This record gives sequence, C-alpha cells and structure tokens, in this order.
Amino acid sequence: ACWQGFRKAGLALEGVERVVLAGGGPAGRPEGPPAEPAEGDGRVVRAEAWLPRAGSLPTGPSTAGRTGPEDLATIVYTSGTTGPPKGVMLSHHNLLWNAWAALQAVPAYREDLFLSFLPLSHTLERTAGLYLPMTAGATVAYARSVAQLAEDLRQLRPTVLIAVPRIFERVRRRLEEGLGERSLRRRLLDWAVATGWARFEHAQGRAPWGPRLLAAPLLDALAGRPFRARFGGRLRVAICGGAPLRLPEARLFIGLGIPLLQGYGLTEASPVVSVNRLEDNDPRTVGRPLEGVRVRLGEQDELLVRSPGVTRGYWKRPEATAALLDPEGWLHTGDQAALEGGRIRITGRIKEIIVLANGEKVPPADLEAAITEDPAFDQALVLGEGRPYLAALVVPEPGAWREACAALGLDPEDPAAARDPRAERWALERIGPRLAPFPGYARVRRAAVLLEPWTVDNGLLTPTLKPKRARILERHAGRVAELYEGH
Repeated sequence: ACWQGFRKAGLALEGVERVVLAGGGPAGRPEGPPAEPAEGDGRVVRAEAWLPRAGSLPTGPSTAGRTGPEDLATIVYTSGTTGPPKGVMLSHHNLLWNAWAALQAVPAYREDLFLSFLPLSHTLERTAGLYLPMTAGATVAYARSVAQLAEDLRQLRPTVLIAVPRIFERVRRRLEEGLGERSLRRRLLDWAVATGWARFEHAQGRAPWGPRLLAAPLLDALAGRPFRARFGGRLRVAICGGAPLRLPEARLFIGLGIPLLQGYGLTEASPVVSVNRLEDNDPRTVGRPLEGVRVRLGEQDELLVRSPGVTRGYWKRPEATAALLDPEGWLHTGDQAALEGGRIRITGRIKEIIVLANGEKVPPADLEAAITEDPAFDQALVLGEGRPYLAALVVPEPGAWREACAALGLDPEDPAAARDPRAERWALERIGPRLAPFPGYARVRRAAVLLEPWTVDNGLLTPTLKPKRARILERHAGRVAELYEGH
C-alpha cells in the first residue's frame, strides 16, 4: 500500500533521483511492485540489486582516518520561521566542542538517563540530548511519541529531560485545569509552589529566610512529591531551550522541586551559547555564556557571539553568510538582549519587531505570551506591520471555545461561528485585560478566531513548536485582509 501510494505521486516529482525498495512479504519478496518495479523507470531499484556485494567493498583506510576536526560534519537546515531555510555548516570540532562546553556548565554522569523526544534534526536535541550524554557515558532513551510521553516518563524514570517551553506550558495548563480555580487542592498547589519558590530564591541568595519556609517539607510531601512522580520521580534537572521560558512555568516546576534551567542558543552556534547553572539559576534570564563563549551587544542591542562553536557559514549562500558573520568573526544572532551581571536576558527579535504606521515599535512575542496566559487561548499571533493598529490571530482552547459558543448562541462545530462578530467580541474582551499593562499603541483592536491549531504536521510550527509567522500569515491572508478592511 505504501508503494502504490508513492508510485502515483512520488515518481512524478522531478527531485526524486532514486527509490530503493526494501523489505518483503511472507516469501521474502518486496510487496506491491511487480518484477519490473516501475515499468522501466531507472530510478527504482530493489535493495539487493542496489547495495554492493561484500566482495566489492573497499578494503583501504576508512574515511574516518582522513577526517579532521575542521571538516564538515553536518549541514543543518534552519526551520525558517522568518524566511526560507538555510543550510548551516557545522564541523566536527564545532559540535564536539559545544557538547564539551555544555557539559562543564550542566554536568552529566554515567548513571544519568536522558529521555529524548525532540527531533534529532534540531541541534539542541542532537548536541545536548545525544552528543553530551555520549561524552559523559550516560544512557539515552527515546520516547515513542509525544502523545505517549507521559507514560514513557513514568516507566523510564529519566534523570535528565530536555524540552521546549511549550511542553512545560502544557503541563502547567493541564494541571491547573484539572484542579479548578477555587478548589482546596488548587489552593494547596498554589501554597506549595509559592513556598517552594521562596525556598529556591533563598537558596540562590536572592531572598532572606522566612518562617514560611518551615512549611516547605510538609507541602513538598503533599504536592511536590506527587508532581515529581508524573516525571518518574528521579528527574534531577530539566533543561529548557528553543524559545523563551515564561515565569509561570519556571515557578511551577522549581517550586515543586524540579530544577528547571533555561538556556539559549541557535543552530549557527552548534547551538548552545548560554545556560543557567544549578547553583546559579535565574529563570528570568538564559544564564551565563558557556566557557569559551564571548558575547557583546551590537546595534539595536543585537546579541553578538564568538566561540569555537560558531558555524563557518551557510551552504552555498555567500550573501547570507556575509550578513551572519562580520569580518571579526562575530555571529549576528538577530536577537535583542540585555547583559545583566554577566547573565543574558533576551528581550526580542529584530526581524519580528512590528513597526506600526505611526512608527511605534512593538515586540509581538511579549504580547502573544500575555494573550496565551489566558487559558481560553492555545495559540496567538500578533500582526500589524505598517498598519494603523495591531490585530491578532487566536486559536482557542477547544473546551473554552465550546463554553463561549454556548454562551453566545453559536454552534462550536460550525466553521462559520469563528467568523461571527460575537466570536471576535468574545476574543477581544479576553485579550484586553491581558494587554492592559502595555502601552496604548500596543493594544489589539481586531481579532480573528481560527479553529485549526498550528502544528508541525500542517507546516505552521517548527520542530521546536515555534510559530512560522510568514507561513501562518500566508495561510490566513483572507482573514488578515478582513481585519484591516477599509484601512
């Protein structure tokens, strides 16, 4: 069935140079194709005919002996959140140095068990989740799927977990939704988190000891220990990267006894640039640079990086490489940052800054984070480049959408309900209070409710669950035009 489906569409693609048929049916023959797999199509061969016979294999020195540290090890294509993907060239030295430097910041041991579930095409997982534990002699277990992650955590009982912020956000939301807003269990959770966070701040030297900490052992037994059991009960550190970690998630995990370390990196740096340490952890920042990494701020407070992990450039993209690396070897990250006491705090992304028609500049990520703090919204994207006002595309949480439709007299299963003016008013009424702390020009005046979630499968999220802004705006160009009709 797989072959027949590919035969109809795949062979029509000009980019397909070779199709190798492997596997077989009960008699050991490949299922599906006839004796001549594609009626004379020379691109289609069977594995046994394509692979060399043992006697014809070369017996000379292996390529490993001719490979040096600065030779190209891999080309990793960026996810393309703001443009077409570019192939980042990384050497063996880039990758191994970065794994070693990260290991000095967050030690791993032979007894550790890493649970991997992010795609290995992402350099955070490849370097921190594969090369680093290999360097330490630790064990790596691979989750069956994100859908089965909760069960795998309980069964495998990892000691180290590497994840993106979206995973921690989902855990917090589901936990809070399951407890309800005013239940006794919710009040106990909030008390335990607040006390655990106060204990953490005291241990980090940022807050004095207080009598409230006397209740910490009891609250940990009642709330912390059951929470940690969801992750197998052995998790000694969780590392977060790929996107900004919000403080509510940091407070929950740290307050309930799971050390959560936020780091920062990008594919072009192999990827880790900085990370918090267990003994020096400020979740409001992405920590201090790794040993051997130099950072400084350039124009528009852009974070610039130099290190042995920095790429040699983009594959066959000399102009893009020249924009990435200046003559002195500084990598231009495109991220805006502040340097605070040796720590890095990411404040925005230069390319994603929205410039309104009146010249006011707005960082959309801050507004989107505030909007999705409302449990009624799973996803949000703020837009308004060159426009007179800001608008938002929001994907509601399914349960909240059903409740809203019941109150508004709409059918939640009818796609037309999302375009009803009552749905937009509902969204704006919820968005308004979330954006109240921002300047007046940073308020959202129009909103479109979208019922299709943004996922990796439909091409609207990167593998680390960051929205592909350009792709989302292209997909919903019609709704965007409606938001600015007459302007």
